[in-house]
Amino acid sequence: MAATRTAHTVWNGNLIEGAGKTSFDSSGLGTYDVTWKARTEQSGGKTSPEELIAAAHSACFSMAFSHALAGAGYAPEEVRTKADVTFVPGTGITGSHLTMSAKIPGITEEEFQRIAGEAKTGCPVSGALASIDITLDATLDN
Repeated sequence: MAATRTAHTVWNGNLIEGAGKTSFDSSGLGTYDVTWKARTEQSGGKTSPEELIAAAHSACFSMAFSHALAGAGYAPEEVRTKADVTFVPGTGITGSHLTMSAKIPGITEEEFQRIAGEAKTGCPVSGALASIDITLDATLDN
């Protein structure tokens, strides 16, 4: 069954001096200010497309990894994933770096790294970002 989620943005003004508001329509979680300055300098309490992509990538990877672990017979206690999405003005989004640590009873380091690597490429958001460099640092917590 397909699922569609919706967000929208209203932008006023030019790129450099203008500003917008992005709303999460499907969840109703809120409306967030976006600006060029938040995208290229300090965020100043505003968000950017890259931060929204980073949130999506970290959540998707965590879900894909947890699912892959379950398929291999492991039950993770906790998976913590951070995504750093890089934007270069004039070039675009150049990469997403995932940093993940997890507590998983009974798994070996080799199996952990194998499953993490498969989840990195198997995550649907990674697939959507296939044109950029995606890297992963995965740490097994004991």
